[in-house]
Amino acid sequence: MLRYPSLLRVLQQASKEALTPQICSVITSASSSSFSAFAYGRAFSTASAAVPAAAVSFARLRELAQLYKQLSKAKLSALVVSTTAAGFVAGSGDHIEWTKLWWTYVGTTAAASSANALNQIYEVANDSLMKRTARRPLPTGKISMAHALAFAAVTGIGGVAILAGQTNSLTAGLGAANIVLYAAVYTPLKVVSISNTWVGAIVGAIPPLMGWTAATGQLDPGALVLSATLYLWQMPHFMALAWMCREDYARGGYRMLSRFDPTGRRTAACALRNCMYLLPVGMLAAALGVTTNAFAYESAFITGAMTVTAAAFYSSPTNAAARTLFRASLLHLPLFMAALLVHRVPRNQQHAAEWQVSLANPSSVFAASPVLRSLERSHAAQGAMRTICVAPFPFLPVPTESVSWSSQGGSSSDIRSVSESDASLKSGV
Repeated sequence: MLRYPSLLRVLQQASKEALTPQICSVITSASSSSFSAFAYGRAFSTASAAVPAAAVSFARLRELAQLYKQLSKAKLSALVVSTTAAGFVAGSGDHIEWTKLWWTYVGTTAAASSANALNQIYEVANDSLMKRTARRPLPTGKISMAHALAFAAVTGIGGVAILAGQTNSLTAGLGAANIVLYAAVYTPLKVVSISNTWVGAIVGAIPPLMGWTAATGQLDPGALVLSATLYLWQMPHFMALAWMCREDYARGGYRMLSRFDPTGRRTAACALRNCMYLLPVGMLAAALGVTTNAFAYESAFITGAMTVTAAAFYSSPTNAAARTLFRASLLHLPLFMAALLVHRVPRNQQHAAEWQVSLANPSSVFAASPVLRSLERSHAAQGAMRTICVAPFPFLPVPTESVSWSSQGGSSSDIRSVSESDASLKSGV
């Protein structure tokens, strides 16, 4: 078959000299057809070869995206971002700045991804021993340590930079501090002390603060309501998980409360106790003007439902009861946050100035609130005030109502009993 133009020209010249014009035209036509077919075949072969290469590249990108998803603990990061978004909306005025909310979302997602990646880099040896984590990218070798560290650095620096540039320095500082707290304090503490759970709860309580500060530029009592909610919610949520995975945690070398609790009663008691602490948060939100009064009732109902499952877990510390509590906690948080946003009170500049609190004088929270001042003056509401102020709300001032109780006929034994109760609640476990 004639394939090349130079050969084609030679044959055409020879045909003109030795063959008739009719034969020459036939040869020329056949040769041209053969060359065209060859050119088309080469182009088709090149295109066919490009298709598998593109498919391989696309498959690699999909695989890499999946690895990054696992490295950043996408589901956990989504939960963090949802609470940040709730804090932003709750702290907004009549009009929500959607563009700023978007950048807060992006920056917080990146910061959370960095913290989770650093956590896995540190725990790769422990994760390889646990069934629940053995298939993560680092234990399986699907991604290198250097690659994971680069991912953590890019997302961490990028996330904090986005928060600093698009929101404010306070929000960026909280984001950076939370990365350090999670990766450099909580993560190493998991193999040292059971107190890691309480430190981890502080980590989880910071994202709502970031949302609030991104919207308002300051910390005030409304932000602390959301933060306290997340702090307390994590206890029943994690205690249920820790009990179900106690053998796996022990295999990985992590020191969780469930590992040193053969009967499960202490683990269940901690979950139940924090559910009960969560009950008055709705009343606190209404009293501080963060929400309308309706939220106090709705939140009590939502939290009460989770408390029932915690009580069942305490009554019978089994895996089935722990699983029920765990699922109830997954339902509780979105319902609680949704109700808070539905009943939120928009924050205007006058309200923000009225509620601005000096960190050096936290008791100004109560001095600034006409609602709380009226409650303090009301003898009938003193019991509710004591409930709100009781531990473990580390963000609120220590109750100072002992003098008023004694002046109204309360005995010193009553005061001692309240103090002892407060001390026992602050002890944690």
